[in-house]
Amino acid sequence: MVPSPGTSVQDDPVALAEIELCGELMIAASAADEDRLSFARIDEVLEVARTVSSTAC
Repeated sequence: MVPSPGTSVQDDPVALAEIELCGELMIAASAADEDRLSFARIDEVLEVARTVSSTAC
């Protein structure tokens, strides 16, 4: 999708939120002792909660 002429990332709240989340992940990764962030640490950084469904699709 091509942005409209005169449109910038400052006009796109979704893009700004994604950039902020990526930044948070980069900060967490640079501060981590391990080579990779665990799924639990990523969820913590992104402030999401994993839910486990009892039914499989």
